[in-house]
Amino acid sequence: MPSQAPLLLRHHRPFLAFWLARVFTASGFQMLTVAIGWNLYQLTGNVLDLGLVGLVEFAPRVLFMLHTGHVADRYDRRKVAAICQSLQALIALSLAIGSATDHVTREMIFILAFLLGAARSFEMPTTQALLPSIVPSTLFPRAVAAAQSAQQSATIVAPALGGLLYAFGSVWVYGPTVILYIIACGLMLNLPARQTPLNKGKATMDSLLAGIRFIRSRPDILGAISLDLFAVLLGGATALLPVFAKDILLTGPWGLGLLRSAPAVGALLMSLYLARFAVERKVGRVMFTAVGIFGVATIAFGLSTSFWFSLAVLVVLGAADMISMVIRASFVQLETPDEMRGRVSAVNGLFIGASNQLGEFESGLTAHWFGTVPAVVMGGIGTLVVTGTWIKLFPTLANRDRMSELVEEAKV
Repeated sequence: MPSQAPLLLRHHRPFLAFWLARVFTASGFQMLTVAIGWNLYQLTGNVLDLGLVGLVEFAPRVLFMLHTGHVADRYDRRKVAAICQSLQALIALSLAIGSATDHVTREMIFILAFLLGAARSFEMPTTQALLPSIVPSTLFPRAVAAAQSAQQSATIVAPALGGLLYAFGSVWVYGPTVILYIIACGLMLNLPARQTPLNKGKATMDSLLAGIRFIRSRPDILGAISLDLFAVLLGGATALLPVFAKDILLTGPWGLGLLRSAPAVGALLMSLYLARFAVERKVGRVMFTAVGIFGVATIAFGLSTSFWFSLAVLVVLGAADMISMVIRASFVQLETPDEMRGRVSAVNGLFIGASNQLGEFESGLTAHWFGTVPAVVMGGIGTLVVTGTWIKLFPTLANRDRMSELVEEAKV
């Protein structure tokens, strides 16, 4: 049976459509991110604006967090995802038209970044909750791994492609992105209808807060996702990559694309390794060690003046982050019933978004205050401090030996 599972999954047409949709939407977003960052830095030359874009994109996750999960649990998830992808296509189209007519402004980018964040805040929990209804339960673990590989593969290729296309003009990035989102929308609408009954309950405060209560009731889960939140929030330097590419590493848009792709290369390689050699012992120690390596890699990147060394360090950074992601995802996926999977995914998405988009704002703000290199180095040191603090705050998580023990404790 195990040897037949990959073949069955590969020929499972609904999952193939879902996988391709993930590739196209992830590629579109990565290309948009590269183009928007470089475009904005060309317009203003202000590192703080790069951080503000991250904050503006993150804001909808906070504003709509309680409602995104409820929408994913109550309405047809295929249609919700398709609407979100259509909105992102319109955003890319607006930027393409603005670039072609030379009317892209700082204010326009901020407005569209907010709309992009709003669309993604509804899309993320919806697509995460959609996957279990597409494949049989026996294939679900492999489907999760395959879906993650689609995300990482797109994150590797798309930023480099976006940087290369930007060399010919920003419209050459925004135009193809529109097509990617339209294709993803069509694939999503062709998925089979949801088999489990929809949640017809009204959006009461008790229902909206169910995901938060679920996570709070499990201290080890809370510790794992909050560790990722604060560690990546402080250590993330993604928003400052345009500054490093242009002013420190002395490269162009193609170099920026490679820098953005490097963490995904490490993440993909680590995900493949973990799929073959799973972490079975000393789970807590492995997770905290990985976060510590993430902090050290951040410091090394901040101090580097070599383009190729910076790429290598970012690969290590992405690999370390993947270990934490795998452990966190194991908690959430194993312990969430389908009827509230959207709400729990929405809360988890807030933590992920905070560690990325809000981390970009933190990086931009500290770079504005102290300088680009000091900001990244201080962020890496902050990650190490958080790691040590969380070991003290969540000792049972830090001392866990087996992943199965985490699952068993959550069921008590």
